[in-house]
Amino acid sequence: MITPEMIQAALQPLLDNKEIKISNLYSEIKTVAEFEDPNEVKVVVDKNEFALYFSREPIPSRKKGVTKVPMHKQVCIIPFDRDFLLEYNSMEQTTLEKIESVDMMRILENGMKVKMVFTKQESYAVDNQNDLKHVVEKMKFDKLLKHYLVSVITH
Repeated sequence: MITPEMIQAALQPLLDNKEIKISNLYSEIKTVAEFEDPNEVKVVVDKNEFALYFSREPIPSRKKGVTKVPMHKQVCIIPFDRDFLLEYNSMEQTTLEKIESVDMMRILENGMKVKMVFTKQESYAVDNQNDLKHVVEKMKFDKLLKHYLVSVITH
């Protein structure tokens, strides 16, 4: 349920700035339940929209009496500069990458940056049967579905 606009938004930072080697979409988390769901990768960004940290745990913390915190999730549309992708693939897994079970931590732990691009478009992870049922329902109303089906049938 990824749209062409989402792909373009994710690619744009690499096209605009040769210094940026990887980008990633992120969006708002709308419920505390989703914020606390370990299947959703949360992200905290700096003022320039570079990732500070990724986790499957709720970040930033809501435990010290602050209940209204920025709640954002990673949307896994992740374009890489080709040479940087080769470099990334040759890097060893890092400690925090293993602890958090988030591959983007490998980049941050190696002192590199991930440019984040905010999107208001909805995306849905499929990590379990309930997620699958939810996405199947959503796909019934997907504006692009008829184009996909025509493409599959004609090819």
